[in-house]
Amino acid sequence: MSKTIAENDSAVLMDKKGERFLFFAKSGTMKIKGLGVFNPGELIGKNFYDYIEIGNRRYMLLEPSTVDKILTIQRKAQIILPKDGMFIIFYCDIKSGDTVVEGGAGSGALTILLANSVRPKGKIISYEERGEFAKIAQKNVDLAGLDEFVQIKKGDVTKKIPEKNVDAVVLDIPDPWDALENAVNSLKLGGHFASYSPTINQVEKTVRKMRDYGFLGIKTLETLQREMITGEGGVRPAYNALGHTGYVTFGRKVV
Repeated sequence: MSKTIAENDSAVLMDKKGERFLFFAKSGTMKIKGLGVFNPGELIGKNFYDYIEIGNRRYMLLEPSTVDKILTIQRKAQIILPKDGMFIIFYCDIKSGDTVVEGGAGSGALTILLANSVRPKGKIISYEERGEFAKIAQKNVDLAGLDEFVQIKKGDVTKKIPEKNVDAVVLDIPDPWDALENAVNSLKLGGHFASYSPTINQVEKTVRKMRDYGFLGIKTLETLQREMITGEGGVRPAYNALGHTGYVTFGRKVV
């Protein structure tokens, strides 16, 4: 039996093409691009996996998945996509109960993915030096229902990381090499480091500095993603593959 939506529950509307919208179920009319005028209070009392109609379109009500939470966030900056974020989770061995320092919250997409991985006993401490970005990241984390696992601080990880003995440090900043000394001092012995960079020049400079600090297992990865389109006449690759987004460099503190 499907769960009934209560006030302040989060719910996703998804159509048959996969377009989705994430809401808190609470009263208040709003105009949403691609959806129109909608009052999320209308969701209260309905059941997940029921259909509703808005205008001439039909949507199913879904309990939000992590992918839903990331793909529907308000964006102020380019986000780290799940194809790269999941590699960070895997190679940094981020799991429930871990404490992770994130440098560069941006719009909060990676923050959400990290928080979902460390709950219910872990914590993400995310630093963002731009106030407007920090506000949007906090809003997106709140809408994802993960605020109790995240602390967003206004600050610059190249200047200071006060947290000590953390399990991982993950950076999405233009100059990660300038934060490496602070990252090393913050990490526990055996802790993991990851840096997301759009350009190979940033990777080269970061790796050189990582070697100076004695990181073990230094590795840089680029992931590519291509959807398969299944039609009546056969299966083919999508014409618009998701190619280069960024490089992710990993290492482990052993000294």
